[in-house]
Amino acid sequence: MSEQIVNANGVDICIESFGDRKNPAVLLIMGAMCSMVYWDDEFCQRLADTGRFVIRFDNRDVGRSVTYEPGQSHYTVTDLADDAVGVLDAYGIDRAHIVGMSLGGMIAQVIAVKYPHRTLSLTLIASSIFGSDDNRRDLPPMDEQILAYHRNAATLNWTDEAAVADYLIAGSRLLCGSKHPFDEMRVSRQVGTEIKRAHNLLSMFNHALLRGDDSFEDKLPGITAPALVIHGTEDRILPYEHALALVDEIPNASLLTLTGSGHEIHASDWDSIIAAISSHTSGV
Repeated sequence: MSEQIVNANGVDICIESFGDRKNPAVLLIMGAMCSMVYWDDEFCQRLADTGRFVIRFDNRDVGRSVTYEPGQSHYTVTDLADDAVGVLDAYGIDRAHIVGMSLGGMIAQVIAVKYPHRTLSLTLIASSIFGSDDNRRDLPPMDEQILAYHRNAATLNWTDEAAVADYLIAGSRLLCGSKHPFDEMRVSRQVGTEIKRAHNLLSMFNHALLRGDDSFEDKLPGITAPALVIHGTEDRILPYEHALALVDEIPNASLLTLTGSGHEIHASDWDSIIAAISSHTSGV
């Protein structure tokens, strides 16, 4: 199915799907500063081939969905969760398996808390606990080298597509774990598509303005949907301890550890990830 723009939660959201609509729905939610193209076409199709109806979409401020002026904050993580449920509404789907990567996993948690009747299961990939900004759990922070790298974005000539592509590719390289070689060809293809699709590429930095929410603090123990946590041991954005914290707080959550993987969904891990999601979403 080709991309289309729908009105979800009162805003324009770009959506796309794979597989048979009669199959159980899996909603894929990507992380901060990344459009849906980072859910690879082949990954989506292979997941659909397990007997799932797979949906991916652009969050606000990335890809072809609604964008706002860079440096402006117009929405919250809860709004992004409402958008995701609006995508389900656009497809006429009452309940779905929710799969979120990084920030997408935090959006998924909000859906599971706010819309338990819409959530069949929860899969959180390379994510962390969503709640207040008070890091009372003493979880390790993002690697300072990555923060320093992205501070250099302010000096980049964003009208130079080649320079922007190099910047994004090198940023992805920083996220790769030691188990697999960096797949530069695949990432270059994604980055090229990202640059061409984006209404306003700089708007992606608005995701950095998103903050925690006290109203969701300590809500994870109330999640009733079956939860699967998938996390690499060499994640430099959200270190592995974040996965352990999720498993500790979500009742009966299971954990798939990707030894040597970083903050990524590397093609070499697809077999394990797709098998785990297929098994987790079976019979629910």
